[in-house]
Amino acid sequence: MSTNKNGEGGSGGPSPFSEEEVAAVTEGPAGDPELEDLDAADIDAVESESSFEKILAKSRKLTDPQIRNVIESVLFVAPQPLTLDQFFDATGIDREKIEKALQELMLARVDCGIMLHEVAGAWQLRTVPESAEYVRRFLKVKPQRLTRAAVETLALIAYRQPVTRPEIEDVRGVDSGAVLKALLDRRLIKIVGKKEEVGRPILYGTSREFLEFFALKSLSALPTLREFQELSEENQEIVEREAPKPVAGILEELSDNKLAEKLAAQDQASEEALAVLETAIDQADVISKSAAKILNPPQPPPEPGTTPAAPPNPPTDSES
Repeated sequence: MSTNKNGEGGSGGPSPFSEEEVAAVTEGPAGDPELEDLDAADIDAVESESSFEKILAKSRKLTDPQIRNVIESVLFVAPQPLTLDQFFDATGIDREKIEKALQELMLARVDCGIMLHEVAGAWQLRTVPESAEYVRRFLKVKPQRLTRAAVETLALIAYRQPVTRPEIEDVRGVDSGAVLKALLDRRLIKIVGKKEEVGRPILYGTSREFLEFFALKSLSALPTLREFQELSEENQEIVEREAPKPVAGILEELSDNKLAEKLAAQDQASEEALAVLETAIDQADVISKSAAKILNPPQPPPEPGTTPAAPPNPPTDSES
């Protein structure tokens, strides 16, 4: 029977135990130094971690479905991508069986909200891209975006690594110190050494976080420059549709075909009119020269010993 704080029974009646008896049970024996020094919250935890030999022996008896369940459970609690060695250290399962289970899990997770990705030579569970907006809203995080300068610098490092800062700036044509610092802070690149030349400039390369950020299995998964040039017809249509149109293309769309024909006709008419005008000018010049000969005939040469007559003065307005 339970009692309340007044020592009465839980049913409302008087308690069969006296207050001294209740205090003796709840407070414990007085004057015990071991009990007085012991914290009530200090409870020794039982060592539950099994030895690797025991885990190894147990894993050998697992069936394929059980192995898939174990691998999936470990993936679920892992904060970072796991390699085959890390799976083996945690489970004791043969690496071949682990890799087989990972491939089966990847194929089984079709049309699911969680997908299995191989990134940076390791494996990780990730949300599908279609759910990104909802997941970000739940976690209250902003999408990670890179500036154009950061993308340009990161692409140069990814395709030319190891590369120095002067080599990057020689291609970009601008100072890249701030961009390199930002990429280092975000751990997308790392310092891989120093170049053996005057000044020993620092060499930069991509990091494992770079592969995780872009969900790449390895650097070999990067598209080659030839693949960029040999775009499929569908991708070319997308590029042409999304890319801004040049000014010439906009002018062609805005131009009127009839207006172009009118302008061409006007140009031809102008050329014909200019030819007629040039012909008329030539004819007028010939007529002008003929009239000048008639109005001003050449004077006969003066006889020897005589003074040539002065030409008549032209009439003035008052004389006329």
